[in-house]
Amino acid sequence: MLLDDEETAMLNGEQGKVLQMAMRHQIQVGEFFGARDFVPVTQAHIMADTESLGQAGVMWLERLSEFGDGRHTVRIPTITDPRGTDFSKASDLGQRDWMVELERRTIHAFERLGVSMTDTCINYQTVLAATRGEHVAFGDTGVVIYSNSVSGARTNFEGGPSALSAGLTGRTPRYGFHLDEKRRATKRFRVDFTPRTLNEWGALGGVIGRLAGNYWEVPVIEGIEAAPTSDDLKHFGAAMASYGSIALFHIIGITPEASRLEDVGGDALPVHHRIGRAEIEALTASYAVAKQVDVVVFSAPQLSLYELRALADLCDGRTFKVPMLAITSPQVAPDAERFGYTRRIENAGGTVLAGMCFYQSYAREMSEAKGWKTLATNSAKLVNILGGYGYTPMLASMQACIDAAVTGELA
Repeated sequence: MLLDDEETAMLNGEQGKVLQMAMRHQIQVGEFFGARDFVPVTQAHIMADTESLGQAGVMWLERLSEFGDGRHTVRIPTITDPRGTDFSKASDLGQRDWMVELERRTIHAFERLGVSMTDTCINYQTVLAATRGEHVAFGDTGVVIYSNSVSGARTNFEGGPSALSAGLTGRTPRYGFHLDEKRRATKRFRVDFTPRTLNEWGALGGVIGRLAGNYWEVPVIEGIEAAPTSDDLKHFGAAMASYGSIALFHIIGITPEASRLEDVGGDALPVHHRIGRAEIEALTASYAVAKQVDVVVFSAPQLSLYELRALADLCDGRTFKVPMLAITSPQVAPDAERFGYTRRIENAGGTVLAGMCFYQSYAREMSEAKGWKTLATNSAKLVNILGGYGYTPMLASMQACIDAAVTGELA
């Protein structure tokens, strides 16, 4: 790879051991993907849950922070994805002391490196949305696909060490979705049904993700007849990334790079697949394998303030028979309390959690500790993941999920 003078100095150790380690890692990644040089980035976002890091990952972070000794910290704004627990409610979730201690060690190491512990997968709704053409280094798949597609920013999926290295060096290898040619549409989809609810938007994203099928595919979608909200696109993109590893999509007339089909090369592509209500309902039905519900979860992605408001409206006058968890970001949580949404949800028997994400929070251990097997949610991303954690997940609307929390059964 071609290096400028500053990058060469970092690689040679002239700016300290931490930056040398970061630059060595980034060069390995860049050479693997055929990057010619580096591109400056303005923000970084790190996957930081301790379930993924494990003891070895946390020890690596601690060693890195000790090398820096507080002097070599991130040089661009660098934030974190959800962590593995809400400290105030860890015992209620059946999480053990060692899990909480691992979180505390991780936070200490990140803070020594200058990382801001935002603990959110919806930074584009709460912290600072990247803008069109801005090069960033983001880790969470939902964050990446939203930032690339809806914001028009430029990022690849960055693994934890890569995102942290980008925060330290202010650079990332120039490959993939940082390049104009990789942002052109590769598969064209025609949608004959515009979703109305968040679970339908997620299901549509899941269908397209499965059909597109790999990270380097860029779906272009035509036929959406109403302007989606930020929450609609959040669930749509998160599910597409989960089912198909997709990092970028275009919706004609809606996303910033695709005012017209020809803007992204979609006019040169045949229609790969037509998608209607039947395909969306089929994906939903594939998870409808039980009636009894042990727990209702709203998570993955974290809930926006507007989602919590809608949830609070549905909770008024209700009493839950089974646990209901609503998970949001630390930035949204204080406003939810200030506006009374948290109180209304918890008056019905629900629990509002902040800073974590259900599937990144020792979901299998929670299942074993609490006896949870069947789970209802309106997140298509979450149902796609939770089968691997021993759950029987079911996809339904927010209304149907709240009804299930009341009755213990999904209608």
